[in-house]
Amino acid sequence: MLDSQTTDVLRQAVGAAQSGDVARARQLAEGALDAGGDTVALNAFLGMLQARSNDLDAAVRHLRAAHEARAYDTTIACNLIAVLIDKGDLAAALEVATQELARADATLRIARYRGYVAQSLERFDEAVEAYTHVVERDPADFESWNNLGNARSATGDLEGSVVALERAMALEPLAPPTRLNLAVALRSVGRGEEAEALLHRTADEFPDDARALHELYVQYKKEGRQDDAMPAIEGAITRDPDNASLQLKFGVECGLLSRIDEAERAFRKVIALDPSVTDAYIGLAVQYEHSNREEELAPLIALAEANGLGEGALAFIRALEYRRAKLFEEALACFDQVPSEIEPERTSHFRGQVLDRLGRIDEAFEAFSKTNRLHEMSPTRPLERAAVLRDRLRGELDLLTPEWATGWTAVAAGRDHPDPVFLLGFPRSGTTLLDTILMGHPGTMVLEEQPPLNLVDKRIGGMAAIPGLDAAVVADARRFYFDEVAKVAPKPLAPGRMLIDKSPLFLSKAVLIQRLFPNARFILALRHPCDALLSCFMSNFRLNDAMSNFLRLEDAAEFYDLTFRHWERARDLFGLNVHTIVYERLVEDVEAEVRPLFDFLGLEWRGEVLDHRATAKARGLITTASYAQVVEPIYKRAAGRWEGYRAHLEPILPVLRPWVEKFGYSL
Repeated sequence: MLDSQTTDVLRQAVGAAQSGDVARARQLAEGALDAGGDTVALNAFLGMLQARSNDLDAAVRHLRAAHEARAYDTTIACNLIAVLIDKGDLAAALEVATQELARADATLRIARYRGYVAQSLERFDEAVEAYTHVVERDPADFESWNNLGNARSATGDLEGSVVALERAMALEPLAPPTRLNLAVALRSVGRGEEAEALLHRTADEFPDDARALHELYVQYKKEGRQDDAMPAIEGAITRDPDNASLQLKFGVECGLLSRIDEAERAFRKVIALDPSVTDAYIGLAVQYEHSNREEELAPLIALAEANGLGEGALAFIRALEYRRAKLFEEALACFDQVPSEIEPERTSHFRGQVLDRLGRIDEAFEAFSKTNRLHEMSPTRPLERAAVLRDRLRGELDLLTPEWATGWTAVAAGRDHPDPVFLLGFPRSGTTLLDTILMGHPGTMVLEEQPPLNLVDKRIGGMAAIPGLDAAVVADARRFYFDEVAKVAPKPLAPGRMLIDKSPLFLSKAVLIQRLFPNARFILALRHPCDALLSCFMSNFRLNDAMSNFLRLEDAAEFYDLTFRHWERARDLFGLNVHTIVYERLVEDVEAEVRPLFDFLGLEWRGEVLDHRATAKARGLITTASYAQVVEPIYKRAAGRWEGYRAHLEPILPVLRPWVEKFGYSL
């Protein structure tokens, strides 16, 4: 019981506070405290009064005094915990919210606080203990079930997490955060289809909420479902266009899909929404570098400096500018200042390129190796996917026999469109330079690594299905191919214009091409196998199934062998109509090497095709790893580069030797 003097003072102080005279309320309570009034009640009152005045230090001082005097009072303890949380002193809050006090509190408020604070401090075992105590005594508390699920997940109890979150959702089925948490938990225990279905339902039932679509995007990215990921993130930003995080991810995805203008707009919007987002500046820099718009880097650096961007990010952008200006020492010095959390794969890759240009071979090789090791850690399991592709090629090679080929049903050539020309060759063998030269002719339309042929392959059921294709199915596949071409072509395919479909690894699609287009012509880009393979290893490819083979030299060599065995087997079986362009001769004398190609294609020779730099600049974004080289004068430094790296390539030379000799090169 309070003494009468304290009771009277508190009545007056409460009245003053309620009337808005906080200073008078504080003066009354402090005076009573100095006069020997009840220390617990007066300190508790002053603590809450100071908290409402936002004097958190004073609030803690008074509430702590009250709590120390009466530790079992849950109201005082809860008020002290709340103020300590507001103050950001979570460790001190947890010291107050002890397990003993939580278990003694029949209201469960302290246990809930204890769970929240422990979880915030990543002391998840203590959070699990606290939330378990709550739900055992209040099984209808869906929020604590939800929090228990998240805490269990953090401790590695994934199945327990799902159980708790399912209980939370059963109690409150219309809470979007619980649905999202459950979807993440389901995904973590391998129930991805259930997670996807739940997220779709949530997105449909809460049409103004972007979070379910964002989680769908995250799931699709983890599963490598790029075609599904993009619509999900597009839908999310439609619902929440001023969300800087969503815009950033949308910009990244647009960059991956070569939607360069949309990527730039997204990154610019992120900067407008939050000028401190480092990745938006980095994203713009990468887009400018990749689309050969190096003149945009200086204004970007100025904007970043004006907005106070950190020195690490600025060093990355400055390094790109120095690299394009061929100031390699300066570029290297800047790359060395970039912290590890900023674009680690790109930074390591660019460092390798700069070190290579400086002739520091062993350091360059280590930088490229580091890049690839970082890529190996991708959640999309690139090494596994690469191995699956090599296994598929081995299986197809087993099919490629004379008996298999002679069993086909005869099919006449199509009449709807002339058969395309296919430009192929192992990656980094000069196909981008060649397609740029061919783009410079007004009688051509060049597709650069677009999906139509791969979509046809998927539609018909792969190579094993080819012998069973009758005339009607072949005609349908041809129509489908040209319909898909129309969707991605840079301009309509006008009558009389030659379609050239370029993709290096169509080397293993020659059988399909021959079946659909018996009059197809092939342009084979050939380069010394060691140089081609080294260049692939040194390239920062997007990690589809094929490019994932270049993360390790031994995988790359096996992939080269399988790919060319596939090509040569098809060439022997079907007598393909092939014109070969040799990279080393091409860089020595472009006109002498490509004029016979134009004769082979039946195209009138035009001297302007030799101005590949103008053509490259005009085409905008170049989607291959050769984007920087094709806007430079043709150089010879890459021919024979492998000799400098010979010691690093020694383990794979036995695999490459037969091809080196077959193609007229030497070791």
